[in-house]
Amino acid sequence: MDSWRLESPYWLMLVPVLLAAWWWRFRPRQRPAALFSSVAEFRNLPVTLAQRVRRVLPALSAVAILLMICGLARPQSGRTESRITGEGIAIELVLDISGSMEALDFQLDGRDVNRLTAVKRVIQDFVLGSRSMKLPGRPDDLVGLVAFGGFADSKCPLTLDHGALVDIVNSLEVPRPVQDRQGRIINAESLKEELATAIGDGVALGVDRLRGAKARSKVLVLLTDGDSNAGVVDPRDAAKIAAETGIRVYTIGIGRNGVVPMPQVDEFGNRMLVPAQFHVDEDLLREMAETGGGKYFHAADLTGLAQVYAEIDKLEKTEFEETKYSEYLELYPWFAGPGLALLLVVGTLFETRLRSLP
Repeated sequence: MDSWRLESPYWLMLVPVLLAAWWWRFRPRQRPAALFSSVAEFRNLPVTLAQRVRRVLPALSAVAILLMICGLARPQSGRTESRITGEGIAIELVLDISGSMEALDFQLDGRDVNRLTAVKRVIQDFVLGSRSMKLPGRPDDLVGLVAFGGFADSKCPLTLDHGALVDIVNSLEVPRPVQDRQGRIINAESLKEELATAIGDGVALGVDRLRGAKARSKVLVLLTDGDSNAGVVDPRDAAKIAAETGIRVYTIGIGRNGVVPMPQVDEFGNRMLVPAQFHVDEDLLREMAETGGGKYFHAADLTGLAQVYAEIDKLEKTEFEETKYSEYLELYPWFAGPGLALLLVVGTLFETRLRSLP
Protein backbone atom coordinates (compact mmCIF):
# COMPACT_ATOMS: atom_id res chain seq x y z
CA MET A 1 0.00 0.00 0.00
CA ASP A 2 1.42 3.39 -1.01
CA SER A 3 1.76 5.97 1.76
CA TRP A 4 3.06 9.49 2.34
CA ARG A 5 4.26 11.21 5.49
CA LEU A 6 6.28 14.10 6.97
CA GLU A 7 9.16 12.93 9.14
CA SER A 8 9.72 16.35 10.80
CA PRO A 9 6.40 18.20 10.54
CA TYR A 10 7.27 20.62 13.38
CA TRP A 11 9.29 22.70 10.89
CA LEU A 12 5.96 23.79 9.40
CA MET A 13 5.48 25.98 12.46
CA LEU A 14 8.01 28.36 10.90
CA VAL A 15 5.68 29.13 8.00
CA PRO A 16 3.64 31.88 9.72
CA VAL A 17 6.79 33.36 11.31
CA LEU A 18 8.74 33.59 8.06
CA LEU A 19 5.75 34.80 6.07
CA ALA A 20 5.25 37.55 8.64
CA ALA A 21 8.93 38.53 8.29
CA TRP A 22 8.58 38.49 4.51
CA TRP A 23 5.53 40.75 4.67
CA TRP A 24 7.39 43.17 6.99
CA ARG A 25 10.31 43.28 4.59
CA PHE A 26 8.25 43.93 1.45
CA ARG A 27 5.26 45.72 2.92
CA PRO A 28 4.07 48.86 1.10
CA ARG A 29 5.98 51.86 2.40
CA GLN A 30 4.01 54.72 3.92
CA ARG A 31 6.48 57.46 2.95
CA PRO A 32 8.11 58.02 -0.44
CA ALA A 33 11.82 57.36 -0.64
CA ALA A 34 12.39 60.52 -2.73
CA LEU A 35 10.36 63.72 -3.31
CA PHE A 36 9.68 65.17 -6.75
CA SER A 37 7.75 68.28 -7.68
CA SER A 38 5.84 66.35 -10.36
CA VAL A 39 5.76 62.72 -11.58
CA ALA A 40 3.57 63.35 -14.59
CA GLU A 41 6.48 62.93 -16.96
CA PHE A 42 7.35 59.50 -15.52
CA ARG A 43 3.93 58.04 -16.30
CA ASN A 44 4.63 57.95 -20.02
CA LEU A 45 7.91 56.10 -19.65
CA PRO A 46 7.88 52.47 -20.93
CA VAL A 47 7.95 49.63 -18.39
CA THR A 48 11.12 47.61 -18.87
CA LEU A 49 11.53 43.84 -18.47
CA ALA A 50 13.73 44.40 -15.44
CA GLN A 51 10.95 46.39 -13.77
CA ARG A 52 8.43 43.65 -14.49
CA VAL A 53 10.76 40.97 -13.08
CA ARG A 54 11.49 43.00 -9.96
CA ARG A 55 7.78 43.22 -9.14
CA VAL A 56 7.53 39.39 -8.86
CA LEU A 57 10.75 38.92 -6.88
CA PRO A 58 9.03 39.30 -3.48
CA ALA A 59 6.52 36.58 -4.42
CA LEU A 60 9.34 34.34 -5.67
CA SER A 61 11.19 34.82 -2.41
CA ALA A 62 8.06 33.71 -0.50
CA VAL A 63 7.81 30.62 -2.70
CA ALA A 64 11.49 29.87 -2.07
CA ILE A 65 11.01 30.15 1.70
CA LEU A 66 8.00 27.80 1.62
CA LEU A 67 9.93 25.24 -0.44
CA MET A 68 12.82 25.36 2.00
CA ILE A 69 10.49 24.81 4.96
CA CYS A 70 8.81 21.90 3.18
CA GLY A 71 12.23 20.39 2.61
CA LEU A 72 13.08 20.74 6.31
CA ALA A 73 9.82 18.90 7.15
CA ARG A 74 11.25 15.91 5.22
CA PRO A 75 8.36 14.65 3.10
CA GLN A 76 8.66 10.95 2.39
CA SER A 77 6.91 8.66 -0.03
CA GLY A 78 6.92 4.94 0.58
CA ARG A 79 5.21 1.63 0.40
CA THR A 80 3.85 -0.29 3.34
CA GLU A 81 3.36 -4.04 2.99
CA SER A 82 1.64 -6.39 5.41
CA ARG A 83 2.55 -10.03 5.44
CA ILE A 84 0.09 -12.26 7.26
CA THR A 85 1.30 -15.62 8.40
CA GLY A 86 -0.55 -18.24 10.37
CA GLU A 87 -2.52 -21.44 10.19
CA GLY A 88 -6.22 -21.75 9.48
CA ILE A 89 -8.38 -24.64 10.54
CA ALA A 90 -10.36 -27.15 8.51
CA ILE A 91 -14.09 -27.38 9.16
CA GLU A 92 -16.33 -30.11 7.76
CA LEU A 93 -20.05 -29.35 7.92
CA VAL A 94 -22.11 -32.56 8.12
CA LEU A 95 -25.71 -31.62 7.37
CA ASP A 96 -28.86 -33.70 7.73
CA ILE A 97 -31.21 -33.47 4.71
CA SER A 98 -33.52 -36.33 5.72
CA GLY A 99 -37.30 -36.06 5.46
CA SER A 100 -37.71 -34.61 8.95
CA MET A 101 -35.82 -31.46 7.88
CA GLU A 102 -39.03 -30.32 6.17
CA ALA A 103 -40.77 -29.81 9.51
CA LEU A 104 -42.08 -26.23 9.82
CA ASP A 105 -41.00 -25.10 13.27
CA PHE A 106 -38.65 -22.22 12.38
CA GLN A 107 -39.34 -18.62 11.44
CA LEU A 108 -37.26 -16.54 9.04
CA ASP A 109 -38.04 -12.90 8.19
CA GLY A 110 -41.49 -13.21 9.72
CA ARG A 111 -42.58 -16.35 7.88
CA ASP A 112 -42.66 -20.03 8.75
CA VAL A 113 -39.87 -22.02 7.11
CA ASN A 114 -38.67 -25.58 7.38
CA ARG A 115 -35.58 -26.59 9.31
CA LEU A 116 -33.37 -26.96 6.24
CA THR A 117 -34.13 -23.41 5.05
CA ALA A 118 -33.21 -22.00 8.46
CA VAL A 119 -30.00 -24.01 8.55
CA LYS A 120 -29.00 -22.73 5.10
CA ARG A 121 -29.26 -19.13 6.28
CA VAL A 122 -27.21 -19.70 9.44
CA ILE A 123 -24.52 -21.70 7.63
CA GLN A 124 -24.19 -18.85 5.14
CA ASP A 125 -23.78 -16.36 7.99
CA PHE A 126 -21.30 -18.66 9.75
CA VAL A 127 -19.09 -19.05 6.69
CA LEU A 128 -19.36 -15.59 5.12
CA GLY A 129 -20.07 -13.53 8.25
CA SER A 130 -23.08 -11.50 9.39
CA ARG A 131 -23.21 -8.26 11.36
CA SER A 132 -26.78 -8.83 12.52
CA MET A 133 -25.89 -12.28 13.87
CA LYS A 134 -22.48 -11.07 15.13
CA LEU A 135 -20.65 -13.71 13.12
CA PRO A 136 -17.27 -12.62 11.67
CA GLY A 137 -17.10 -15.40 9.08
CA ARG A 138 -14.30 -17.89 8.42
CA PRO A 139 -12.38 -16.30 5.51
CA ASP A 140 -9.08 -18.06 6.28
CA ASP A 141 -10.42 -21.54 6.99
CA LEU A 142 -10.98 -24.51 4.74
CA VAL A 143 -14.65 -25.48 4.84
CA GLY A 144 -16.23 -28.58 3.30
CA LEU A 145 -19.73 -30.07 3.19
CA VAL A 146 -21.18 -33.54 3.60
CA ALA A 147 -24.96 -34.03 3.31
CA PHE A 148 -26.75 -37.14 4.46
CA GLY A 149 -30.19 -38.64 4.61
CA GLY A 150 -30.33 -42.38 4.26
CA PHE A 151 -27.03 -42.12 2.39
CA ALA A 152 -24.04 -39.82 2.90
CA ASP A 153 -22.63 -37.78 0.04
CA SER A 154 -19.71 -35.34 -0.12
CA LYS A 155 -21.17 -32.22 -1.69
CA CYS A 156 -18.13 -29.92 -1.53
CA PRO A 157 -14.46 -30.63 -0.78
CA LEU A 158 -12.55 -28.51 1.72
CA THR A 159 -12.17 -25.15 0.04
CA LEU A 160 -11.44 -21.47 0.55
CA ASP A 161 -13.99 -20.61 -2.16
CA HIS A 162 -16.73 -20.00 0.36
CA GLY A 163 -19.03 -18.37 -2.18
CA ALA A 164 -19.18 -21.62 -4.14
CA LEU A 165 -19.70 -23.57 -0.91
CA VAL A 166 -22.67 -21.38 0.08
CA ASP A 167 -24.18 -21.83 -3.40
CA ILE A 168 -24.00 -25.61 -2.92
CA VAL A 169 -25.55 -25.35 0.54
CA ASN A 170 -28.43 -23.28 -0.85
CA SER A 171 -29.04 -25.86 -3.57
CA LEU A 172 -29.60 -28.72 -1.11
CA GLU A 173 -33.10 -30.17 -1.00
CA VAL A 174 -34.84 -32.94 0.88
CA PRO A 175 -35.33 -35.95 -1.44
CA ARG A 176 -38.73 -35.76 -3.15
CA PRO A 177 -40.98 -38.26 -4.90
CA VAL A 178 -40.77 -38.64 -8.68
CA GLN A 179 -44.12 -39.16 -10.41
CA ASP A 180 -45.00 -40.48 -13.83
CA ARG A 181 -47.66 -39.01 -16.10
CA GLN A 182 -50.40 -40.86 -14.23
CA GLY A 183 -49.21 -39.35 -10.93
CA ARG A 184 -47.79 -42.59 -9.61
CA ILE A 185 -44.62 -42.40 -7.52
CA ILE A 186 -41.93 -44.34 -9.32
CA ASN A 187 -39.15 -44.01 -6.73
CA ALA A 188 -41.12 -45.07 -3.68
CA GLU A 189 -38.65 -47.71 -2.53
CA SER A 190 -35.48 -45.63 -2.95
CA LEU A 191 -37.22 -42.54 -1.55
CA LYS A 192 -37.99 -44.32 1.68
CA GLU A 193 -34.28 -45.07 2.13
CA GLU A 194 -33.19 -41.53 1.14
CA LEU A 195 -35.54 -39.94 3.68
CA ALA A 196 -34.00 -41.93 6.56
CA THR A 197 -31.23 -40.60 8.83
CA ALA A 198 -27.78 -42.18 8.64
CA ILE A 199 -25.88 -40.08 11.18
CA GLY A 200 -22.96 -42.49 11.50
CA ASP A 201 -22.35 -42.66 7.75
CA GLY A 202 -22.40 -38.86 7.48
CA VAL A 203 -19.87 -38.41 10.30
CA ALA A 204 -17.63 -41.18 8.95
CA LEU A 205 -17.54 -39.57 5.51
CA GLY A 206 -16.81 -36.18 7.08
CA VAL A 207 -13.91 -37.68 9.05
CA ASP A 208 -12.55 -39.22 5.85
CA ARG A 209 -12.64 -35.81 4.10
CA LEU A 210 -10.82 -34.16 7.02
CA ARG A 211 -8.23 -36.86 7.47
CA GLY A 212 -5.79 -35.58 4.84
CA ALA A 213 -6.34 -31.85 5.42
CA LYS A 214 -3.23 -29.78 6.18
CA ALA A 215 -4.48 -27.52 8.96
CA ARG A 216 -3.58 -26.59 12.51
CA SER A 217 -6.78 -28.17 13.79
CA LYS A 218 -9.68 -30.09 12.30
CA VAL A 219 -13.31 -29.67 13.30
CA LEU A 220 -16.45 -31.55 12.33
CA VAL A 221 -19.83 -29.90 12.91
CA LEU A 222 -22.75 -32.32 12.79
CA LEU A 223 -26.25 -30.90 12.46
CA THR A 224 -29.27 -33.19 12.64
CA ASP A 225 -32.86 -33.19 13.89
CA GLY A 226 -33.61 -36.86 14.39
CA ASP A 227 -32.64 -40.34 15.49
CA SER A 228 -30.11 -42.43 13.64
CA ASN A 229 -32.19 -45.07 11.88
CA ALA A 230 -30.12 -46.01 8.80
CA GLY A 231 -26.58 -46.52 7.59
CA VAL A 232 -23.84 -49.06 8.21
CA VAL A 233 -21.64 -47.08 10.64
CA ASP A 234 -22.69 -46.65 14.26
CA PRO A 235 -22.62 -42.92 15.19
CA ARG A 236 -20.65 -43.66 18.39
CA ASP A 237 -18.01 -45.54 16.42
CA ALA A 238 -17.78 -42.66 13.95
CA ALA A 239 -17.16 -40.24 16.85
CA LYS A 240 -14.43 -42.52 18.19
CA ILE A 241 -12.74 -42.61 14.80
CA ALA A 242 -12.85 -38.82 14.70
CA ALA A 243 -11.24 -38.56 18.15
CA GLU A 244 -8.50 -41.02 17.19
CA THR A 245 -7.79 -38.99 14.05
CA GLY A 246 -7.46 -35.74 16.02
CA ILE A 247 -10.75 -34.30 14.83
CA ARG A 248 -12.94 -32.41 17.29
CA VAL A 249 -16.66 -33.08 16.95
CA TYR A 250 -19.45 -30.58 17.67
CA THR A 251 -23.01 -31.84 17.47
CA ILE A 252 -26.15 -29.73 17.03
CA GLY A 253 -29.68 -30.99 17.52
CA ILE A 254 -32.27 -28.68 15.96
CA GLY A 255 -36.02 -28.40 16.13
CA ARG A 256 -38.59 -29.01 18.83
CA ASN A 257 -39.30 -32.35 20.37
CA GLY A 258 -42.95 -33.34 20.14
CA VAL A 259 -45.66 -32.61 17.59
CA VAL A 260 -44.56 -30.33 14.72
CA PRO A 261 -46.45 -29.39 11.51
CA MET A 262 -45.15 -31.32 8.52
CA PRO A 263 -45.99 -30.68 4.84
CA GLN A 264 -47.45 -33.58 2.92
CA VAL A 265 -48.78 -34.08 -0.59
CA ASP A 266 -51.87 -36.25 -1.04
CA GLU A 267 -52.68 -38.52 -3.97
CA PHE A 268 -54.25 -35.60 -5.84
CA GLY A 269 -51.12 -33.48 -5.61
CA ASN A 270 -52.48 -31.13 -2.98
CA ARG A 271 -50.06 -29.84 -0.35
CA MET A 272 -51.24 -29.82 3.25
CA LEU A 273 -49.85 -29.70 6.77
CA VAL A 274 -50.22 -32.66 9.08
CA PRO A 275 -49.03 -33.02 12.68
CA ALA A 276 -45.99 -35.27 13.08
CA GLN A 277 -44.16 -36.53 16.14
CA PHE A 278 -40.42 -35.83 16.29
CA HIS A 279 -37.71 -36.78 18.73
CA VAL A 280 -34.09 -35.60 18.76
CA ASP A 281 -31.81 -38.21 20.27
CA GLU A 282 -29.95 -35.71 22.47
CA ASP A 283 -28.29 -38.44 24.51
CA LEU A 284 -26.64 -39.81 21.39
CA LEU A 285 -25.51 -36.38 20.17
CA ARG A 286 -24.19 -35.45 23.61
CA GLU A 287 -22.23 -38.71 23.82
CA MET A 288 -20.75 -38.18 20.35
CA ALA A 289 -19.62 -34.66 21.27
CA GLU A 290 -17.99 -35.87 24.49
CA THR A 291 -16.22 -38.66 22.63
CA GLY A 292 -15.03 -36.26 19.96
CA GLY A 293 -13.74 -33.69 22.48
CA GLY A 294 -16.29 -31.10 21.41
CA LYS A 295 -19.62 -29.88 22.71
CA TYR A 296 -23.32 -30.58 22.18
CA PHE A 297 -25.84 -27.81 21.44
CA HIS A 298 -29.59 -27.77 21.00
CA ALA A 299 -31.32 -25.09 18.94
CA ALA A 300 -35.11 -24.85 18.88
CA ASP A 301 -35.35 -21.66 16.79
CA LEU A 302 -33.34 -19.51 14.39
CA THR A 303 -31.92 -17.27 17.10
CA GLY A 304 -30.75 -20.26 19.10
CA LEU A 305 -29.22 -21.81 15.99
CA ALA A 306 -27.29 -18.60 15.23
CA GLN A 307 -26.06 -18.50 18.83
CA VAL A 308 -24.81 -22.06 18.48
CA TYR A 309 -22.68 -21.18 15.48
CA ALA A 310 -21.49 -18.02 17.26
CA GLU A 311 -20.39 -20.18 20.20
CA ILE A 312 -18.55 -22.56 17.88
CA ASP A 313 -16.97 -19.53 16.23
CA LYS A 314 -15.60 -18.42 19.61
CA LEU A 315 -14.34 -21.89 20.50
CA GLU A 316 -12.55 -22.43 17.20
CA LYS A 317 -10.31 -19.41 16.70
CA THR A 318 -7.96 -19.02 13.76
CA GLU A 319 -4.66 -17.49 14.90
CA PHE A 320 -2.75 -15.19 12.56
CA GLU A 321 0.20 -12.87 12.99
CA GLU A 322 0.69 -9.73 10.93
CA THR A 323 4.08 -8.19 10.20
CA LYS A 324 4.29 -4.79 8.51
CA TYR A 325 7.21 -3.69 6.34
CA SER A 326 7.67 -0.02 5.37
CA GLU A 327 10.15 1.47 2.94
CA TYR A 328 10.28 5.25 2.43
CA LEU A 329 12.02 7.47 -0.11
CA GLU A 330 13.21 10.94 0.96
CA LEU A 331 11.57 13.71 -1.09
CA TYR A 332 13.17 16.74 0.59
CA PRO A 333 15.66 17.34 -2.27
CA TRP A 334 12.68 18.00 -4.58
CA PHE A 335 11.64 20.85 -2.27
CA ALA A 336 14.84 22.11 -0.65
CA GLY A 337 16.88 22.07 -3.88
CA PRO A 338 14.54 24.26 -5.98
CA GLY A 339 13.83 26.44 -2.95
CA LEU A 340 17.52 27.09 -2.30
CA ALA A 341 18.21 27.72 -5.97
CA LEU A 342 15.30 30.12 -6.25
CA LEU A 343 16.37 31.94 -3.08
CA LEU A 344 19.91 32.39 -4.44
CA VAL A 345 18.61 33.69 -7.76
CA VAL A 346 16.27 36.16 -6.06
CA GLY A 347 18.97 37.33 -3.66
CA THR A 348 21.48 37.75 -6.48
CA LEU A 349 19.05 39.78 -8.59
CA PHE A 350 18.14 41.95 -5.62
CA GLU A 351 21.80 42.75 -4.97
CA THR A 352 22.94 43.16 -8.57
CA ARG A 353 20.93 43.89 -11.72
CA LEU A 354 17.64 44.69 -9.99
CA ARG A 355 19.03 46.52 -6.99
CA SER A 356 17.26 49.75 -6.16
CA LEU A 357 18.08 52.64 -3.91
CA PRO A 358 15.63 53.53 -1.15
